[in-house]
Amino acid sequence: MTPSPAISVLLAVYNREPYIAASIDSVLAQTHTDFELIICDDGSTDATRAIVEKYAKRDARIRFAVNERNLGQFENRRYAASLARGVYLKYHDSDDVMYPHCLETMLRALDAEPRAAFALSGSHHWPGGPCPMLLTPRLSYEREFLGSGLFHLGPAAALFRADAFRELGGFPVAGVASDYLFWLDACAKVNVLLVPADLFYYRIHSGQELSARGVETEYANAARVAWAKLHSDECPLDDVSREQAKRNFVYVQARGIVRRLRRGNFSAAAAILRHAGLGTSAWLRYLRPPRRTSLAGTPVTSP
Repeated sequence: MTPSPAISVLLAVYNREPYIAASIDSVLAQTHTDFELIICDDGSTDATRAIVEKYAKRDARIRFAVNERNLGQFENRRYAASLARGVYLKYHDSDDVMYPHCLETMLRALDAEPRAAFALSGSHHWPGGPCPMLLTPRLSYEREFLGSGLFHLGPAAALFRADAFRELGGFPVAGVASDYLFWLDACAKVNVLLVPADLFYYRIHSGQELSARGVETEYANAARVAWAKLHSDECPLDDVSREQAKRNFVYVQARGIVRRLRRGNFSAAAAILRHAGLGTSAWLRYLRPPRRTSLAGTPVTSP
């Protein structure tokens, strides 16, 4: 029997002909080589499948599956995870590029910190201090709601311990905001390790899911879940921090409405009003100027 690899790199793809070769090349160029690359094609209608098949014939670490029907972005991610044999799981987007040291850097840090369920690397620096930084649930929520943010990251930002990821249920299937909903739930339950940022190139282009129809409503629905979480017993913030988090959260929703109205996107503004879960009493009580600090969510070590 073939031994399990250290890392399963999971690449869910659909119609990424212009980018898929560079995406695969960046995985194969990693300095850490003990991995399998699982590519799940969601029924591409361009040349994506032919490109992937050529790579799969050349490198035995690549496992290629073609879905019988189009599953959608996050259901396809879940399917890719179900095929994984690795001790760790690393999502990689079909239009992104990993820098060669990405896997090695993340794995070394997570291996050295057994208290963390997964590691996160952003596309920018982490405010507040040097990495690696271990965040408890309280610190993760402080960073998200009182600081510079955390839950905006995509799946490709994480290296997961496979067992922990499965215990957390994996990414839900709830449209483009599925990753946000996962962080919202997972970071309230487990410790997270922030590792050096800028380990991959996050490509921005017009074909991303973020530009699809219905996105505004999906994000507004996710905001409703976040608002409920700030009121639940699962919220790891203390009472004072929770009240400020609610003020900051409501301000962000109000700012989103104003920005969309200025752009003439009235339906998007209406989606926030209808679906974000904020009633009149919440607007009146919590709509205040925000108070955030880059040090929020930073572990403090006594001298």
